[in-house]
Formats: sequence, structure tokens, C-alpha cells
Amino acid sequence: MNNHEQPIDLRTAFLKTGSSRALFAANAALAVLYFCVLTFFFKHGNPLLWGLLVAGEVFHLWQVLTFLYTVWDTEHKARFDAALVPAVDVFITVAGEPVSVVEETARAARNMRYAGAFSVHILNDGYVAKKDNWREIESMAARVGVHCITRTVPGGAKAGNINNALKLTVAPLVAIFDADHVPHEDFLEKTVGYFADEKMGFVQTPQFYKNHGANYLAQASWEQQELFFGPICKGKNRHNAATMCGTNMVISREALERVGGMSTESIAEDFVTGLFMHSLGLKSYYVGEVLAEGLATEDFLSYSKQQFRWARGSLDVIFRYNPLLRRGLTFAQRIQYLASASFYLSGTVVFIDLMLPLAFLYTGAVPLEISGMFLAAVFLPYMFLTLYCVQRSSNFTFTFASLALSMSAFTIHLSALWAAMTGKKSAFVITSKEAVSGNFIRLAAPHIAYVAIAAFGILVALNREGFSASLVNNIAWVALNAAVFYPYIKAARGDAHPAAAAEPGSVPLSSLIKPKHKVHAQ
Repeated sequence: MNNHEQPIDLRTAFLKTGSSRALFAANAALAVLYFCVLTFFFKHGNPLLWGLLVAGEVFHLWQVLTFLYTVWDTEHKARFDAALVPAVDVFITVAGEPVSVVEETARAARNMRYAGAFSVHILNDGYVAKKDNWREIESMAARVGVHCITRTVPGGAKAGNINNALKLTVAPLVAIFDADHVPHEDFLEKTVGYFADEKMGFVQTPQFYKNHGANYLAQASWEQQELFFGPICKGKNRHNAATMCGTNMVISREALERVGGMSTESIAEDFVTGLFMHSLGLKSYYVGEVLAEGLATEDFLSYSKQQFRWARGSLDVIFRYNPLLRRGLTFAQRIQYLASASFYLSGTVVFIDLMLPLAFLYTGAVPLEISGMFLAAVFLPYMFLTLYCVQRSSNFTFTFASLALSMSAFTIHLSALWAAMTGKKSAFVITSKEAVSGNFIRLAAPHIAYVAIAAFGILVALNREGFSASLVNNIAWVALNAAVFYPYIKAARGDAHPAAAAEPGSVPLSSLIKPKHKVHAQ
């Protein structure tokens, strides 16, 4: 950075969203054209592989079109009345997190500016969760001067903890923070005013990770969130479809009572509760400003558990609470909930992507027979335009690191999908607020196995047909997959090296545009 450059403020960069409707419309048209040409205008190869290819392309067309639909307009504003100052109960959910982490959040919550009355309550679930420090949490609360509600009857995990506190408090609004998410002093001042609309059910603010520079995993975890908490969440405001994200939010007590409290039926209690509120015609709003700062996972085991919980809970929305069949939702809300939940189906499509080149390497079978030059002429304009639209909408903050984690998490997504389809009960696991040391390479065993199988497959194909254009094409795809897996494998091994500063201009790729056509190059 030279002396004339301003330092990048990661708290604001991802929220400076941009849009160009003409550009987005062109991208949508090109995406449809690309799908039609690839699907209908080339000679089919192996029927099974062709079917898998088309299934993957249908999913990615859905991703591109719903993304563009969401970010078409990210500047929708809701009515705000700064003079509205009802009483607020502030809940800090705790279940064994370090006392120092909880104390920082409690002190910040206690010191928030607000013209109205508010009370801070630590929702201490340490006793029922059998955590050793639950008494220390009580002592700390007394020392800081906030109320501590220690639950003694288990049930419902975090949602049950919140519902228990709702029975013991009375304020018309409830602000909720996870133990590590420290609110800014103006949090209430910038959120409560939106409840001037009597139909407002909840107001959500971003999750920002203040430890994003701790190591590669923490940085990549944050970069994964930038696209979602930037243009996607802001775009959902236009459709009254903001996602409830579990922390850094304010909820109407009346709205919670109407849906029976926080949902205890899913490990994504927040996402499902928001769905229930929207089904009743209640409103939501996402405030595009960082008003609280939390902690990203710094170790691979915690990251994997967190991703599984998010994936399993989101897929519950499809398999248990399908928005298409749920009464009370608008068409736009149905699309938004399906688009968000179906992201975790991408693990299946990534798996298909991985298998297609292996099928060629070991058998010579291909889904399509197509000239490599013609393929490039069709694919490259679509790829670069989609890439540019993703970057344009997110202020050029979407990076290769976020792609690597998202794609490599396909094993987690597949596991969550199987659990959701079979109805297997999954426990709510609290994300660790302290790095768990160790080597978790076993969690990346499928990725290592893929690289090894692909390497041997190259030798098989080379022996079968020599150094053909088809072989070069498929080697390129497996090499790209290996490059994407490398950071994931390194993180699993425990190489938590310090993260380099993220630059908005870094070269990204997007799972929205990754091609699936491992085809025969003539």
C-alpha cells in the first residue's frame, strides 16, 4: 500500500453493493442461452453422464437466475422512526463459552446508548449443557451488573434457552446476541426505529468477524460470508424476505408469541422462525451496517461442525417446511427461501463435477462430444460476464478462498443432505470460541483420495489413448479441482498460518459459474 491509498475497512467494503440492471439482464439471457446450447445443440455421449450433466446445469442456472433476481435492487429502505424507544430486553445466549468472551459482550451490551429502557440478560445454559464454568458466568454477571438467567430444565438447545427467558421477561422487543458478538454502542439506536411499522417481526444486522485476520481459516470463513451479508441480504429487503440469522438482531415479542417462540424443531432455529413469521404476513428488514462484531472459527473441526449445522438446518426448510407448499408466503418469498436453502444442495453438484472427469479418465465415457474451441466460444463469455456480475454486486470482495471452502465443503453438504432426507436427528453443537488444536486431516480424506484417484486415472487414460485433446481437457479440470482442494486440505492438517490482508481486487472465482462439462474435445 502506497502513501496515497486508504486502508480498506472490511466492515464497510462488502456492504457497498452495486448493480446494473442492463448488465444483470444480459447475464440472465446469456445464462439461459448457454444452458440451451450446451444441453440441446451437441451430440450426446454416455446417457447417464449426460443426465448428470444436465441436472448440474439446471441447478446452476437456478443459482445464477435467483442470484441476479435477488441482487437486482439492493437499496430498498424501510420506514424508520428515531423517536420510537420502547423497552428492550437484551439476551446474550451462553452455553459454556469462555468467561472473558461473554464478559466483553455483556459490558458492551450494558453500555449501549438508548433513550428508552433496556435490560441485559445473560441466558446461561451452562448448567443444562453440563459446562464447568456456569457458576463463573453467574459471578461475572453480578460483577458486570447484568441479570443472569440460569436455565435448570433442558430442552430445545439455544431456542429453548431463548424461550425460557421470554417467559421471565416482559419488554415488547428482544435483542439477541451470541456470546461472542459484541454490540456497538449505537446498536439499539439504529435498529429499534424500524418497528415503527406495526407488522415488523424482526430486524437483522450483519455478522462480522473481528478476528478475520487470525489465520487462513478465519479469513476464508469471513470471505465466505461477504457475498451473503452484502448484496444477497440487502437484496432480500425488496422481497420482505430477510433471513433471520440468530444473532445481532431485534425481534418483536408479539411476533415470537404468534409463532410459538423460537423454533425448537430444527437446529437452524433462526432460519425456520423467520420463515414462520413471514408465513403470517409479518415483515422483516436487514440493516446494511455492521453493528456488532463476533468471532470466526479458527480451527478446522469447529468450522466443519458449524457448516454441518448450517447445512442441515437450511435443508430442513426444503424437506420439512417446503416454502412452495407453505401458506402465507408471497411468490418472491418462496423463491428467496428456496434459493437460500438450496445453496447446500451444491455439494451434490460439486460431487457430480468431480465424477465426470474421472469417468473419462477410467472409461473414456463423456456426456457430450464437442469441439474444445467451440466450447470455449460458448462458455467463456458466459463465465466472464457472470463473474463480473458477482464481483460488481459485491464490491469485488468475493475471493478464491471463499470458493475453495465452499466447494471443498461438499462432503459436509452431502452428509447434511443425507441426514435431512432420512430424518436423522442432529444435535445443536455450539461453535467453539477458542481454537481447537490438532490435526483433522481425516476430514479431508475424500479430497486427498480424489487427487490420488485422478492422478492414477491420468496414467490409465494416457495408456489408453495417448496425449489426446480429450485427456488435456480433463486433466485441466482435475487440476483445477486439486487446486481448490489444496487450501482445504492444508487447513485440515492444522496449518493455521496468519492470513494475508484481503484486497477487494483479488482474483475470485464463483461457484455460480463453475462449469460442469467434462466433455470430449475433438
